[in-house]
Amino acid sequence: MTNAAPHDLALDQPARVNDVEIGLAAIETERGNHTDDPDPALAARRALVVHELLRQRATALGLIAPDAELDDAVLDTLLARELRVPEPTPEDCERYYAQHAKRFVRNELVYASHILFAITERVPLALLRQKAEETLRELQQTPDTFEALARQFSNCPSAGVGGSLGQLARGDTVPEFETALFDATDIGILPRLVRTRYGFHLVRVDRRVPGDPVAYSEVSSDIARFLSERVRHKAIQQYVSILASEATLENAALEAATSPLVQ
Repeated sequence: MTNAAPHDLALDQPARVNDVEIGLAAIETERGNHTDDPDPALAARRALVVHELLRQRATALGLIAPDAELDDAVLDTLLARELRVPEPTPEDCERYYAQHAKRFVRNELVYASHILFAITERVPLALLRQKAEETLRELQQTPDTFEALARQFSNCPSAGVGGSLGQLARGDTVPEFETALFDATDIGILPRLVRTRYGFHLVRVDRRVPGDPVAYSEVSSDIARFLSERVRHKAIQQYVSILASEATLENAALEAATSPLVQ
């Protein structure tokens, strides 16, 4: 595989998968589907490369004609034929429930505030992180300035109320933010930045309301579906990696991050 390292990517050049070129116009069009990604252009390039790898594999197996598109039905057929994904056992589900007991509670609440340093095309990511880290250090020295700094720096509408997000339950925020809030017991300013698809967050937990445990019998089927999907996603990632290792790739960006298609 002649895949360039991330720092060698020529992002002003088309990508290539074997003898098929993925042009800049196609990448730009695909970019609109990845606006939540920190680097939409890179994510678009990556997604199209993965799609082309799968299309070429479907062609090789005779599932579609060489000039045909890969639609969802063909993709499902391809993956069903090529992947063997074991189903989670009852023991797997019970073990997950025991190891993640904090997640299986009802009516758990967190009252929190944040300062968002939002990702934009105008500011390099490294400089944005540096500013967020500087502000976090300042807050750790003078925590009483949180509201004032939120009004000054935060790129969230909550800046107008000093960064307050009010009452939050599980499912109210993006997963990365939820994990930082609920998978810990800290009160006050969290010691590290929280990175989400929107940027870097400085978070203050103002109050926690413990929830009531949910019985295993109520969530066992949900856990089984979750574990099954997780194993399937991992299997697809490995499958795409095998296809990539057998292909000739140029400016493919596969090693920069995992494609949204296989997450």
